[in-house]
Amino acid sequence: MLAAVGWGALAASSLVLGALLALGRTWSDRSVGLVLSFGAGALISAVSFELAEEGVEVAGALPVALGLAAGALTYFVLDRPLERRPDAGGSALALGAFLDGIPEQLVLGIGLAAAGEGISIGLLVAVFVSNLPEAIGSASDMRRAGRPPQEIVRLWLGVALVCVAATVAGYAMAEAASDELKGAIDGFAAGALLVMLADSMIPEARAKAGLGAGLVLVLGFAVAAGLSGLS
Repeated sequence: MLAAVGWGALAASSLVLGALLALGRTWSDRSVGLVLSFGAGALISAVSFELAEEGVEVAGALPVALGLAAGALTYFVLDRPLERRPDAGGSALALGAFLDGIPEQLVLGIGLAAAGEGISIGLLVAVFVSNLPEAIGSASDMRRAGRPPQEIVRLWLGVALVCVAATVAGYAMAEAASDELKGAIDGFAAGALLVMLADSMIPEARAKAGLGAGLVLVLGFAVAAGLSGLS
């Protein structure tokens, strides 16, 4: 259990780190876009090798497919009200990090328990790296809107703590969960992440980073895929 807390805290710490980086300097759109691109590539690798592939190996295709559908629909439904709010700004990005952070770290905890104190390095890197641009972008918007720095840091600390709790919940759940449930949770996380990538992360990366976004995305994928072999 202590391992779940420690690894979960490490993965979620990038949310707070991103907020602190945003408060410490002014980030150009291109810089944020390049970080977004790298994080998107890392997440695509995680969806491919750490979630979908491993879920099918553990539980078969049907539980993963059902989880994919449930995760995609859940993210889609919860994200629609935010997209209709033109004034959402940094708060919308913060909620986006919250919505995709929970299934990511739930899977991280399940994988940690299944590996017997091991850790999926590929998934850990993907979660850590993808959290940074969301936190940087959100905190930058909040800063421009005049929100106090202490309030911004408290918000991201709260999101990070919930994500750590999700890692611990995944670790505890792994002992009693059937293989089918584990596969469905893998699929749920993959579905939510795919919708988030298609709806917001990749389009925003392309808009902010320009033509270089695709190359950096492939770099992120390659790095995460290489690290997944060390798990």
